Amino acid sequence: MAHDSNIFSILIPTWNNLGYLKLCLESIRKNSAYKHQILIYVNEGADGTAEWLQSQGGEYEYIHNPENAGVCWALNALRTKVQTDYILYMNDDMYVCPDWDKVLWEEIGRMPDNRFFLSATLIQPRPFFCKSVIAPANFGESLETFREQELLDNYRTLPHADWMGSTWPPNVVHKEMWDLVGGYSVEFSPGMYSDPDFSAKLWMAGVRIFKGLSESRVYHFESVSTGRVRKNNGSLQFLQKWGITSASFMRDVLRRGEPFDAAKAGKPDELRLKKDIARSRLKKWLCAFKKSGQAASLWEQK
Repeated sequence: MAHDSNIFSILIPTWNNLGYLKLCLESIRKNSAYKHQILIYVNEGADGTAEWLQSQGGEYEYIHNPENAGVCWALNALRTKVQTDYILYMNDDMYVCPDWDKVLWEEIGRMPDNRFFLSATLIQPRPFFCKSVIAPANFGESLETFREQELLDNYRTLPHADWMGSTWPPNVVHKEMWDLVGGYSVEFSPGMYSDPDFSAKLWMAGVRIFKGLSESRVYHFESVSTGRVRKNNGSLQFLQKWGITSASFMRDVLRRGEPFDAAKAGKPDELRLKKDIARSRLKKWLCAFKKSGQAASLWEQK
């Protein structure tokens, strides 16, 4: 595989988050083993993000929307500018550690075909519910408290293993698979639960390798942007679309957070899945029943 051209097209949606975006881009510049095409979608840009990108002498390609279009529209718009075979989605509040991309690229080289979805492993400062994330590992919860050198001195020493169930960024997929499933589903705008939905679409398209790589490590400041946005009811949307809860899909189908086991990859926990599907169908029916107003009508007839 040649290394003299761009390897990944890195898609970064950003929303009035210039300080974190600068740190993210600087980490990509300093800590990447290879060159990459960097594409940025500026939502609103009231903090001068577009003006700063314009001042960088063409180093970064970007799209500026004076309104906040959310993550899904942003990613799909950036797809039109992709020039490489591999699309990598990254949040603007992330800091990539050295050789993060080398680990992903070498894993791609071992894949028999394009039916895979790979993630880097997140390091987060606060306790987290999923074992796919290294947490708590606090190297700062903000730009002002970020201890960069301490992170660089210690990130490799944090114990962890490859894991099952790639969903959230940073993640990488071949452009053919992205196009086959139609990118990110805009009905999930501004973006809550669009990650498991994208994985569900890849599953339906035949992808069975959803793998997180422990040695590809990225520090995440956690929901710097999502904490400000008015969220969609992604959990209910996922349930109504797929007939099971997102929790069941991630736990029982993708087995997210379990140590990676090639023998289990692509093989759901069928017993637990059947139980969850039964419960999900009941929950889905009850939601539709309440929404239709039939419950009130029947009550009035009593």
